[in-house]
Amino acid sequence: MYLEKLSLTDFRSYAQVDLSLEPGVTVLVGSNGIGKTNLMEAIGYLATLNSHRVSTDAPLLRFGTERAMIRAKVVRGEQATVLELEINASRANRGRINRSNPVRARDLLGICQTVLFAPEDLALVKGDPSNRRRFLDELLVSLMPRHAATRSDYDRVLKQRNALLKSGRTGKFTAGHEATLDVWDQHMARAGAELLHARLELVDRLQPHLKNAYAQLTDGSKEASAVYRSTLQDILDDDGAAARSVAGTGTEPGAESPAEDLRLLSVEQLTERYIQAFAAARRRELERGISLVGPHRDELELVLGSAPAKGYASHGETWSMCLSLRLASYYVMLDDARTGGSPPILILDDVFAELDVQRRRKLAAIVSGAEQVLVTAAVEDDIPAELTGRRVKVIPGGIDEQGDR
Repeated sequence: MYLEKLSLTDFRSYAQVDLSLEPGVTVLVGSNGIGKTNLMEAIGYLATLNSHRVSTDAPLLRFGTERAMIRAKVVRGEQATVLELEINASRANRGRINRSNPVRARDLLGICQTVLFAPEDLALVKGDPSNRRRFLDELLVSLMPRHAATRSDYDRVLKQRNALLKSGRTGKFTAGHEATLDVWDQHMARAGAELLHARLELVDRLQPHLKNAYAQLTDGSKEASAVYRSTLQDILDDDGAAARSVAGTGTEPGAESPAEDLRLLSVEQLTERYIQAFAAARRRELERGISLVGPHRDELELVLGSAPAKGYASHGETWSMCLSLRLASYYVMLDDARTGGSPPILILDDVFAELDVQRRRKLAAIVSGAEQVLVTAAVEDDIPAELTGRRVKVIPGGIDEQGDR
């Protein structure tokens, strides 16, 4: 897969810009703050409906405007698809596919696939768990767009359930509220089970690629891995331990019983476990007025050697772990490409400036064989010699066609 054309209208700093692209490596060169990242952000947004820089759409619109447009021509093999995405300030975003009638924005998901590396990726290791959950969910939707609805359904139910739990803190929780909460528990258990099941499968797919990618980028002295920590597991383990204590049965004092492996359970079985967990946590949830159990509070723990990466990894190790996560995503997508999908577009946004010479060369060698690689740099000397290809000069408000070589 590769992007042949990109056109932006009122997106970030651009009133209008048109960029022609081709397979292979394209390096966009321009001084800091000139708008290179805005171009890469637009491509990433078209692929995921999310920005890697901001959490809301408002900053994507050029100041003083009410809407922005992203248009792109995506080529897969012999097939070309024209995508249009309208980002609106006061109404739902809309899309078009091959200039058809407007569709929901999420109907565009899965058509343009990207893996985007950026300095903001440091948050994958150093940031809070929401960054790692978002990483998993965006990759999940890229691979299987139907999970956009899964995540949307879960978020909707979570919002309703939290509103009901908050009424318990204000003393307005009645028997009628109790029955309503039971109903929301059922909805949230099902939606949460589908999301958890998909995430667990994805982490299993990522594991070998994460290990290999980290070894490719480093001297191999440490092994990288990821462990999915579910709040469902925590509640069930705590509740089971309490029940064994009351009954006077179970393991010997000080010993732990084997934890149930959630990866082996079906969506239906996970749904049942969530209903049990909600019942066990209800008193605490009513006291705090929030949902304490569910995928929205889970963690993807990143591990280097025997220690968590967060708090223990050096700056270089942190960067290597971040890059390895993105490379693992790329390899998972390549696995899909071999069974009918398409290789994703690789985007390296101002990444090489953050790396030492050794890591630059290793990363360049890994990605140089991709069908399309888009790179931004303030200084061309930051780009390793391994990334030979087209150079495009970015200037204020657009592209210098004469600087294209």
